Amino acid sequence: MRKKLAAVAVLALLATTITPAQAAGSGYRYWGYFQAAPKATTWTAAMTGPTVDIADGSVEGWAFTFSSEAIPDASSPSVLPDFQSICGKTRAVAGKKRIGIVIDFGASYLAPTGEKPLKTVKRCITIDKKAQGIDVLGKVVRVRADKSGLICGLGGYPRKECGVEIPTPAALATK
Repeated sequence: MRKKLAAVAVLALLATTITPAQAAGSGYRYWGYFQAAPKATTWTAAMTGPTVDIADGSVEGWAFTFSSEAIPDASSPSVLPDFQSICGKTRAVAGKKRIGIVIDFGASYLAPTGEKPLKTVKRCITIDKKAQGIDVLGKVVRVRADKSGLICGLGGYPRKECGVEIPTPAALATK
């Protein structure tokens, strides 16, 4: 009976000392890809990579984000995909398309050690009608990808890592 009481006491003590971050485990820090079709007002997580055709008037979004089993939805860019506010002053050009792009470098708590997120980019790109998402992205920032095509870094951020597993950040564990 004493052993059972001691075990219960130890379990109770552990339950009060485990932090939410430990309880949440780990997940992945990576570049999430989002899209907004013409006239859309919300982001949709892209189900394919950036090698698909995109329509004139679309907005492409990238966010340095985190997801895990406990936090399955990656955070979309913090800027809404408002084509008019991003591209409204950019003139249409015959034979080309206008695509808005937002690149959100994420929260500081997601930054790899020794790095700081860059300022969010909002741009309008005029590009060939056949251009795909990766072409739009490449006109705005330097893109670093691994052999499989996974986007690892945009504009030099992060410097080296590529879709690494990390402990759930405390700021997310409490959500």
